[in-house]
Amino acid sequence: MTTKRETGTNEILFELSERVACITLNRPEAKNALTMDMKKSLHTLVRDLEDDPEVGCILLTGAGDTFCAGGDTKKMKEEGAPPVMQDRQRQLRWEHELPRMLHRSRKPTIAALAGAAAGAGASIALSCDLRIGAQSAFIVTSFARLGLSGDYGGTWFLTRLVGTAKAREIYFTADRVDSTTCLELGIFNRVVEDDVLQAEAFALAARIASGPPIALGYMKENLNRALEADLETCLDYEADRMVRSAQTEDYLEAVSAFSEKRSPKFRGR
Repeated sequence: MTTKRETGTNEILFELSERVACITLNRPEAKNALTMDMKKSLHTLVRDLEDDPEVGCILLTGAGDTFCAGGDTKKMKEEGAPPVMQDRQRQLRWEHELPRMLHRSRKPTIAALAGAAAGAGASIALSCDLRIGAQSAFIVTSFARLGLSGDYGGTWFLTRLVGTAKAREIYFTADRVDSTTCLELGIFNRVVEDDVLQAEAFALAARIASGPPIALGYMKENLNRALEADLETCLDYEADRMVRSAQTEDYLEAVSAFSEKRSPKFRGR
């Protein structure tokens, strides 16, 4: 059963199916460049999905032939330099909650990319746990071309995905990184034909969403912690989360299903 929800703007579409929360950036005529309404809607959606027991995975994609062109450069030109630097800093720190929430969420997050993922759009894709790219997909940081240094956590995410030297090259040159190279570098987990991108991305999201919610949340915590903490700290937390997950009804269901040679039905308890 598929359920659609209002998002407060027609520039963001949302539907829930098979425990997959699919969020679609919906400005195809503008390459899904981000407006303030889109940013507000995304912030509210991702925040609220965190505590939604009906959601097992978040899938983020774009309408048309582009994932997201980043900021709306036409509006940026019209606005000129920010009138009050402190106000713009405050605004951007609020916007940065989106990549932080996607990265820290207990729900696995997936970006399905066709065409360009540029600037902040690239950073949003990088903040997700997994990325599936169409053959047409490419990453471009764009910031150097605009006289900007970068935002939305892209430097942090990309450095951890590809290493320091390659991340610096991608940022300093602002060159396009095509889908084949993204796959080789580990930016993309998979690359598929354009016409099957949405189907392949949803199939993976649905498979993950059918898993044990509590254990997956702990698993993601462990993987995120591995980016920042030492081995001893990670081992200590792994021991704690392993024992906690073994106390759940989902664990007992998994053991029973294994012995009965059937698929488990997880309930997040």
